[in-house]
Amino acid sequence: MKECKSAENFTISTPEEQQTVQEEEISPDAGGIKETGSVTVKKNGHLIHCLTVIGQIEGHYILPVQNKTTKYEHVIPQLVAIEESNEIEGLIIILNTVGGDIEAGLAIAELIAGMEKPTVSLVLGGGHSIGVPLAVSAKKSFIAPSATMTIHPVRMNGLVLGVPQTLSYFDKMQERIVRFVCENSGITSEKFRSLMMATGELVMDVGTVLDGEAAVDTGLIDSLGGLSDALGCLYQMIESKASEKGE
Repeated sequence: MKECKSAENFTISTPEEQQTVQEEEISPDAGGIKETGSVTVKKNGHLIHCLTVIGQIEGHYILPVQNKTTKYEHVIPQLVAIEESNEIEGLIIILNTVGGDIEAGLAIAELIAGMEKPTVSLVLGGGHSIGVPLAVSAKKSFIAPSATMTIHPVRMNGLVLGVPQTLSYFDKMQERIVRFVCENSGITSEKFRSLMMATGELVMDVGTVLDGEAAVDTGLIDSLGGLSDALGCLYQMIESKASEKGE
């Protein structure tokens, strides 16, 4: 008669535990996806980081819980860590944002523009308002044909003092955005201002909506493309940089 094996040699996992194990096997950074919408992946020996900018960019004030937000206090440390990492070789930024806090968005854009590592941005759905500087902050920018970008003047909600100093403040903030966009893309300041101040495009508003092809034609975005195009460009930039260093 065969001996029965002891039950101590077997373990029974619950469905919840099995799901956790499956998630860990599928995703290299499941916690990062859930908490910050970011993930780090490796392919062909190259490690890249994917950062998503979605919903509304949250600045100094906390937005309502029903709003999809990108918190700048989460993004800024990530960018610093990516730039200083010895393993991560490149960054891809996926954008689908309605805009948000101007200073927070511009701060993130300045950090991305100042990175030494290869960076590529991809606009999916929309890259509106302060999302425009974020889209052009990468070394190479892509936009999906169906995506759109809204360009409009600086606006402010809440109580505004009707004094000349307020208008001067708006003008200076708008100038910061125009200068950054033009320095990091192929569009001229005159063209960007004309799109920003157009009156026949938006209902009850001032500005212009550009689809993917129009954004490329104006020089705002470098190329039309999708995820594979953006990733292919990023890997090419990484390999080119490695060859320059003789690695």
